[in-house]
Amino acid sequence: MATGSSPTRTTRETASGDAGINTYKGEEGALRAGRLGTLGLLLSVLAASAPLMVVAGVMPTIFGVMGVVGQPLLFLILGAVLLLFSVGYAEMSRHVHNAGAFYAYIARGLGATAGAGASLVALVAYSAMQVGIFGILGFELSGIFATYLGLKVSWWVFAVVCVLLIGFLGWLKIDLNAKVLGVLLLIECLLVVVFDIAAVAEPAKATGLSFAAFDPSTLTGPGVALGTALCFSIAAFVGFEQAPVYAEETQRPHVIVSRVMFLGVAYSAIFLALSSWAVSVAAGPDKVSKLATDQGPGMLFTLVQERLGTTFTDVLHILFVTGMFAALLSFHNVVARYSFAMGREGLLPAAFGRTSKTSGAPATGSVLQSVISLIVVLAFALTDDKPIDDPTTPVLHLFTWMGNVGALGVILLMAVASFAVIAFFVRRGAGAAQKWRLLCSGLAGTALLGIAAYTVKDFAKLVGAESGSALTWILPAVIGVTALGGLAYGAVLKARKPEVHARIGLGNEAFQLDKAAGTAPGTTGR
Repeated sequence: MATGSSPTRTTRETASGDAGINTYKGEEGALRAGRLGTLGLLLSVLAASAPLMVVAGVMPTIFGVMGVVGQPLLFLILGAVLLLFSVGYAEMSRHVHNAGAFYAYIARGLGATAGAGASLVALVAYSAMQVGIFGILGFELSGIFATYLGLKVSWWVFAVVCVLLIGFLGWLKIDLNAKVLGVLLLIECLLVVVFDIAAVAEPAKATGLSFAAFDPSTLTGPGVALGTALCFSIAAFVGFEQAPVYAEETQRPHVIVSRVMFLGVAYSAIFLALSSWAVSVAAGPDKVSKLATDQGPGMLFTLVQERLGTTFTDVLHILFVTGMFAALLSFHNVVARYSFAMGREGLLPAAFGRTSKTSGAPATGSVLQSVISLIVVLAFALTDDKPIDDPTTPVLHLFTWMGNVGALGVILLMAVASFAVIAFFVRRGAGAAQKWRLLCSGLAGTALLGIAAYTVKDFAKLVGAESGSALTWILPAVIGVTALGGLAYGAVLKARKPEVHARIGLGNEAFQLDKAAGTAPGTTGR
């Protein structure tokens, strides 16, 4: 694989609209170009982070279980690390436009076999994160129906309905999906900002408007699990790194993708830092850990009720659910596009490398993700012998286990991609010209590897397992086994199907190269 060369760029890099589809494979073998602008792409990737779910779910856990009052600093530190990561990653996005994103970058930097391993890790990691959300979404919907309608319906019924609805939306045009995500995200963020303002206007009486959460000493001391908190909170940023997945569908990918990544990281870091500070102000820095331990996700709604009343709190509950729905749709779109990219390059059957004639969406990949989600949800449902209002299976198991497995996979992908960026530019002879970007990538990759190591070390705390539980190694092993299986698969392809192996990471560029070389359609290694 000529990963060190500079393949001819696909004409879709500069094209706009459907006219940009220019492969002899035809429209079924290409995503529709020109569908997303800066705002549409930004809203699509930010939706994956589900900001209200972070404020209501992640923040109380960090305050309570991990004892970290200085969450604003935590989010700013992680934001700085991810901005360093984005420097090289964004530059890479200007040279490689491929819906396979992570695995395409890794293939172009570290070789096709490494790319094959990364492709399976990405598929499993993002699928796990999406499937996990179905658990907590189903449980929340079950609670809403019981509270407001007096109907007792098990969580898995709602989860199955949402799987089918998300699958249907995944077939639609990406620009329509972006509008759905955008509306839900904007309303969700607006309500959180309203709470932030109310918290600052009416702080806890004992401490007043305190900035204690920005004190570096709050990140250390007895009972503070900083490493675990870093692992747990990095999932709040997941989404910005998905921007390159949509590169083939954006109007100006060499500009818009990198712009959206920086905007996404900066927005998330500032938004989460200010919101976590507002929560500490509302509860009081000296009491926020105890309140979070006692009430968990209910803490936010208690603080909101005290300041903004019952109606606003009820609306926030509904938006808590719609925010998770938006995150599910965002993850679904990403997994479908990874499946499409893998099918186009021969890593999956060729059927996955085709798009819908009507919408241009990767329909087969969408179906695959829906089927996987349905199987996992039903598997957890069959093992659930708890009362309807018991969160053990849908939240503590399905959501927590799958979410942390997925987060570990994404952290490792970001770390490896950082080093792949360095290799890519060095092999192209551009190491000196890109030295500052490569330095940023090296620093980010090292930091991310450290966070990944902490994640594995503290997995028991992350998933709430007892010391010595088999879950502490079985769950992280899912990512390890997937990576090894992918590497083995890549090695087999290299030995038995070298033409397929050579195309890993090239995406649509492989078709353009074949066309320029006069290769007949049908000999693309499928």
